Amino acid sequence: MTTSYPWQAGTATGIGSYPGGDPAEALRVVLGELPEMPHLPELPARGPGADLTGRTAGLLVDMPIHLEPSGWRFSDRPGLDTSRSRDHLARDLDILEEVAGGHDGPFKIQVCGPWTLAATIELRHGDRALKDPGAVRDLAASLAEGAAAHVADVRRRLPAAQILLQLDEPSLPAVLAGTVPTASGFSRLRAIEEPVAEETLRTVIEAVDAFPIVHCCARDVSYALLRGAGAKGISVDLSLVPRRDDDAVGETIDAGTGLLLGAVRATDGVLPPLQATAEPVRQLWGRLGFPPAQLARQVVITPACGMAGASPRYVREALKRCRDTARMIYEAAD
Repeated sequence: MTTSYPWQAGTATGIGSYPGGDPAEALRVVLGELPEMPHLPELPARGPGADLTGRTAGLLVDMPIHLEPSGWRFSDRPGLDTSRSRDHLARDLDILEEVAGGHDGPFKIQVCGPWTLAATIELRHGDRALKDPGAVRDLAASLAEGAAAHVADVRRRLPAAQILLQLDEPSLPAVLAGTVPTASGFSRLRAIEEPVAEETLRTVIEAVDAFPIVHCCARDVSYALLRGAGAKGISVDLSLVPRRDDDAVGETIDAGTGLLLGAVRATDGVLPPLQATAEPVRQLWGRLGFPPAQLARQVVITPACGMAGASPRYVREALKRCRDTARMIYEAAD
């Protein structure tokens, strides 16, 4: 049972994506608003190679990619698109070292998970990698090696920090349900059995020396599968957690797995009162019958998803709201 977490009670963090194209400014905002557990902002507005798939594909070992009109596709050799992806990340890490090199607490980085990559990247002939079990195995092994090297690079730049690695798997429920469309869009790819999905995800988690979190902002999150794969934290959109998931969520809490709950909307809008933001978190916890004091220790408050589509002003407000919500929950349980 996991009873030790890299974060302190009453902590908040972000999910990953962020608006704009200035990585230094984005990182300064994150460090200012989320000092207990900042994360490395991702800026997809910079274009191809800065998006979720392209950014992670740049980490893959011996599996170069390029951009087609239909999306990302594997290549025979590295080209401009692979170089662009790697250049974006290299610049971000240089800025990270410059701006946050002395950070001495938990720090979260994010990469796309193997199943979402497999559901997104096309093979050379056009079908999604998900269609080919051998390609999925190669992709997972390549990602495991690349993610491990990425974590080691971040650790060199933040020597006093404790690194958390978040694997983003928004497509995992569709992969398990068999609803991922083929390249033509006229059919659906076969469903992947849960033991296969779990083992593939474990391949990446076990290869990386970091506290592993899996983020899924879709419905029908398979909590047991993620725990079985080795996730020590599970990140979800709280508004998409139905009552029918109570047993699965309760088992996850009982197992000691950390929960990162998306309690603040990720797109522009008027934020409700602070009490109204915290209440759904408390209701979930109370419904499941766990001690209030445990809530502030085991749960981290986050936005509902990435915030690339929000305005910079709203992002500051939302991140501050996450921090204030986490603090309110902690103080109420103290």
